[in-house]
Amino acid sequence: MRPSGRALDQMRDIFIDTDVTMHAEGSCMIRCGNTHVLCTASLEERVPPFLRNTGQGWVTAEYGMLPRATTTRMRREATTGKQSGRTQEIQRLIGRSLRAGIDRNALGERQITIDCDVIQADGGTRCASITGGWVALRLAINKLMKAGDIVTDPIIDHVAAVSCGIYAGQSILDLDYPEDSEAGTDGNFVMTGDGQMIELQASAEGATFSKDQFGELMALADKGVAELVAAQKAATA
Repeated sequence: MRPSGRALDQMRDIFIDTDVTMHAEGSCMIRCGNTHVLCTASLEERVPPFLRNTGQGWVTAEYGMLPRATTTRMRREATTGKQSGRTQEIQRLIGRSLRAGIDRNALGERQITIDCDVIQADGGTRCASITGGWVALRLAINKLMKAGDIVTDPIIDHVAAVSCGIYAGQSILDLDYPEDSEAGTDGNFVMTGDGQMIELQASAEGATFSKDQFGELMALADKGVAELVAAQKAATA
């Protein structure tokens, strides 16, 4: 039995509310159970120096957690003068993942920055950030196309992410924090809407896992990402 009472292959309830901020070109609040992340997309008519005069655009990301997103208050990273290694790793993952679903030539020489701010954390914040970040990106690009600034849709496919792991000896989908903190194996699966893999992060936390168990995790990830993509489609319809 999972602590939440969910079935082994059952996702948490997913809600995606769009256009939740006034100024960003695209925005959404994604709620995956008790994990809530605000995702905004900001457009700039410039690119990093290494892309100037190439005709290619860029998508990047920043990630952060509010001080009381967790059970005890965390100091803001700004007060320490540097980002933690975890924060840097997660925002690079978000950027890599979203770029995999973009034709950067069709985007043109402009940059879209996805900001992911964790309001409340209960496991799976990086996966929620990727899934919600894609929605914010889609909305920002919709505005570019409506204005006639680009004529070809640069979005190739949906991008979404879900966690899977082995808890109490059983493969489960979409871990919340009580499960994540006790899982023997924990993995994050980033995929496109048509089931292509973008990135896998899986490791044995307390015990090794077999190829058959990894296959079970992959099957769960396929199911979870399909449900997340359906939620993205409903939010951006």
